[in-house]
Amino acid sequence: MTVSNLSFHNVMAQKQYSELADVPSSAHAKAQDVYPSRLAEPPKELWQPRQDAVIKGQHLSGPLSKAQLEEFERKGFLFIPNLISGDELDELRDEMQALMSTDEYRHQDFSITEPESNEIRSLFAVHKLSARLGALASDERVAGAARQIIGDDPYVHQSRINYKPGFAGKGFNWHSDFETWHAEDGMPGMHAVSASLILTDNHEFNGPLMLIPGSHKKFVPCLGETPEDNHKSSLKAQEVGVPSPEALTELVAEHGIEAPKGKAGGLLLFDCNTLHASNANLSPDPRSNVFFVFNRPDNRCREPYAAPKHRPDFLAHAPDDSQSLAK
Repeated sequence: MTVSNLSFHNVMAQKQYSELADVPSSAHAKAQDVYPSRLAEPPKELWQPRQDAVIKGQHLSGPLSKAQLEEFERKGFLFIPNLISGDELDELRDEMQALMSTDEYRHQDFSITEPESNEIRSLFAVHKLSARLGALASDERVAGAARQIIGDDPYVHQSRINYKPGFAGKGFNWHSDFETWHAEDGMPGMHAVSASLILTDNHEFNGPLMLIPGSHKKFVPCLGETPEDNHKSSLKAQEVGVPSPEALTELVAEHGIEAPKGKAGGLLLFDCNTLHASNANLSPDPRSNVFFVFNRPDNRCREPYAAPKHRPDFLAHAPDDSQSLAK
């Protein structure tokens, strides 16, 4: 079955959710916030237990094996080497280069440049800018894996190309994506998964993504009120929505840090609440990936939990969002 990023197919199998929190509803946003963050004062505890199940589609068909689902459940991420190769990989690289070198995108809101240069660091809404990447977002090898994890046919909450040039690519601070999506976009529960297809070799010197295995089962609240239009600075260097050093120290002491590495064409799947970061690229080798966030339709964003207004649509698409950015 092919999963569309703009329309959804009904899953006929009975969904079996083990927790009430696994059934988001319109009432969820009006109820007490079960994941409070952006606090004025330090919380009594460094973190709180996750309220949502991790794997919700064990009963659904898809490309992931039982062992792979169990690894994702345990660690909060899964690396699949050599998902694509050959001409298919070359075509995706060519598409990335064409998009990143399009001058008309350079100063658009959905284009993020390096803090100290005008080189594009991230380009958002790429499943709308590119028919080739739109097809990749609905590819069963990618979206089918997301369906098994989140328990329903997914839609694309966010998509982007990330590019970290050699010698000049900056790092990014530790954070949970869900903390931002919950606080600033209004995503109710932890029912989203990220899929990062690496388009260049990832090695220890070019700033690969680092993750704390097991951190997805603990929500770490963060301090500090969300500034107006926080995304304009946070997409370059995140300062709000960052876990405390105390929380990070204890989590790393308990779980360690892993940095999945491999040849271009591998796919990294990671839970929306897995803490992750990256170092600067100090090698001559660039690092790039195409990145899709898949969310469950019944977990669509509502009012932000800790921000004055919604972020722009290119950062948080709706299930029925079919508007194209391409001119």
